[in-house]
Amino acid sequence: MSQHHRFFRPGLVVAGLLAASAAPAQTLLLGPYSISGDLCAGDDCGLLEDLTGQTVKLKDENTRLRFADSSTTAGFATTDWELTANDSGSGGFDYFAIRNVDSNRQIFRLEGGAPANALYVDDLGQIGLGTAIPQERLHIVGDSGPGIRMEQFNATLGNQIWQITGSEQSFALQNVTASGAVPLQVSTSAPGDSLFVGASGNVGLGDATPDAALHISRGDGTAALLVENVAGSPGGTREMVKLTNTGGSYITFDNQQAGTIWYFTHEQAAPNRFLIADGVADGPEMTVNAAGDLTIQGRLFTAGSCSAGCDRVFDADYPLPTIAEQAALMKANKHLPNVGPTPEDGPFNITAMTGGMLNELEKAHLYIAELEERLAAVEAHLARRD
Repeated sequence: MSQHHRFFRPGLVVAGLLAASAAPAQTLLLGPYSISGDLCAGDDCGLLEDLTGQTVKLKDENTRLRFADSSTTAGFATTDWELTANDSGSGGFDYFAIRNVDSNRQIFRLEGGAPANALYVDDLGQIGLGTAIPQERLHIVGDSGPGIRMEQFNATLGNQIWQITGSEQSFALQNVTASGAVPLQVSTSAPGDSLFVGASGNVGLGDATPDAALHISRGDGTAALLVENVAGSPGGTREMVKLTNTGGSYITFDNQQAGTIWYFTHEQAAPNRFLIADGVADGPEMTVNAAGDLTIQGRLFTAGSCSAGCDRVFDADYPLPTIAEQAALMKANKHLPNVGPTPEDGPFNITAMTGGMLNELEKAHLYIAELEERLAAVEAHLARRD
């Protein structure tokens, strides 16, 4: 049996062709048909319906356009879809939606009050949210801190909300669930390469070519590292810096202007001393071992107080004790007066005791000179008697 092609003239209004008619009967047209002109379908289409600029018009209290897949062969898609305009009940919402009829889920929905360019896809596939001229794969435009919210609802894993926001002040990552805490924030005034993560995983702060796991670089003399427990932190002793290695470790101090280098080193080989050395390969300038023994290559200078008087014993106004007074003090205190006690197993102030010993030594020389004068006088007296 041959197929017939039916042709409707322009301006013809067909009521009830695509939507349910008020009449109980339905008309079934077999074969291919074309309508040359515009079409209105729905219970509320009129005989003189204005179809200007409208190729197909659906007019009803509840307008729906359904795509019913009648496939019955196994392996073929069967899901039915529907274009839905507005809720059907009183007080419902104004919207346009694509609905999965089989699951009764709205996959896509546009609210009636949505602003212009709420969603725009250009001919390059770039998506604009709030703009008709997207400049990237996703371009979001807003008048006050446009952002992206990521929200997890899971009864087992828990609920969590993160939000990324960009404003005239900063780019911020906000933990909305944790009372809006902002763990990451980048000021709009931040310079280039403020934070850079290289292909090796090295992190540069001010450096796009980091040479270490953490590389801080500045060109204005402000490169620095500050570890701080601010005011209000609980008091107590804390480990603030820790260097851990499977062997020795060291810190380098490089004065590039002077061309000198110093190293603070935890020695690799036994006895695993602490070393201070310069860049000249002549051995460490100072070492400290686990027993507390200190060894230095050069001389030791101290700037401690010489409260015992030191060289003042030679001044005329210095209250120099007599030999008898000095002896009495030593016997009473069991130590040199200006040296002080020296505990057998306890620490002592090497600077103060060195100054005190110098003072006592100079007093002793004065006493020796005094005794020499006395002895000379006695010898002279004895010589005259002979």
